[in-house]
Amino acid sequence: MSNINIELTSTISEDNKLELALGEIEIPQPGENQVVIRIEAAPLNPSDLGVMFSAADMTTASQSGSADRPIISADVPAEFMDAVKKRVGKPIPVGNEGAGTVVAAGSSAAAQNLMGKTVAFIGGGSYRKYLCANVQSCLELESGTTAVEGASSYVNPLTALTMVETMRAEGHKAIVHAAAASNLGQMLNRICIADGIDLVNIVRKPEQEALLRDMGAKYVVNSSSNSFMSDLTQALIDTGATIAFDPIGGGSLASDILTCMEAAISRNMTEYSVYGSDIYKQVYIYGGLDRSPITLNRSFGFAWGVNGFLLFNALGKLGNETTAVMRKRIAAEIKTTFASHYTHEVSLAGALQMDAISAYRKQATGEKFLIKPQS
Repeated sequence: MSNINIELTSTISEDNKLELALGEIEIPQPGENQVVIRIEAAPLNPSDLGVMFSAADMTTASQSGSADRPIISADVPAEFMDAVKKRVGKPIPVGNEGAGTVVAAGSSAAAQNLMGKTVAFIGGGSYRKYLCANVQSCLELESGTTAVEGASSYVNPLTALTMVETMRAEGHKAIVHAAAASNLGQMLNRICIADGIDLVNIVRKPEQEALLRDMGAKYVVNSSSNSFMSDLTQALIDTGATIAFDPIGGGSLASDILTCMEAAISRNMTEYSVYGSDIYKQVYIYGGLDRSPITLNRSFGFAWGVNGFLLFNALGKLGNETTAVMRKRIAAEIKTTFASHYTHEVSLAGALQMDAISAYRKQATGEKFLIKPQS
């Protein structure tokens, strides 16, 4: 084991500045039910970028420091400082998940059982060389699975599976998913095909539509098409989908989905009602690709809801038994159903280069960065 541990932190100072930097910290010692993981791969997810950049105006960003210890600085607009006051002056470790090799283990049988094995993990601060994690936060990967293959074993796979389980728990029978050509969207498509669930995929580009159809998707609609509303309504008639998951957030997409759901449902109504149909329609917002306000054009009756969707809150509603089944499935299918593909691999220092930041901040569909802390 190396004697050096380096972590990436995000700090907002009282003088309205964001600083991203690499700092040297101690290599942790495991407690009874803990293991120390040599982190070999950690993905850059949209949820990580929120912690990383917070409310900073990244158009003001500049780079300083050295080649192996770069520092990124940016201004935080004064009007946002009150919203982030609880993190001012506190270096926040970045990174929600990753994978690597267990190099030290606590005295418990569960911890000792993981010694020398490749595990995925979830928890704050994955953008570092060594991390101490509770065994309950670890997922033992099957023999032959590499850290790169297992790096995204939690956030996207669990989110996709939780969407399906939420659909079932709330009594819906099919799903609508926006930004559907993303890594998560492709996973959800594979899950729904395997489980016999109808999925309506919403994309923005013809090449994304082609990608999903080549993967076996039956229902794909393009939000940039002039016929989007009629295409979506027809897909909803065909599938009966009344629940949607939207990572875009801003704009009118949630409203459009609800409008088309109501149109699909009400075609069979024999009597007019000023309140619309009585079938409940649900849109969950689970991201913020568009930070503009959510616009709802009220043309979908009164039986509807638009709510936030956070993975850990949703898992809490589903219970430990369901979560355990999900984790087992992920480990077994990490190279197939839950496979992630990365377009860029960078070191810790490489993640703090202006050109890399400019690329991964775009959160472009089909683009995904992987940090390799040992590089």
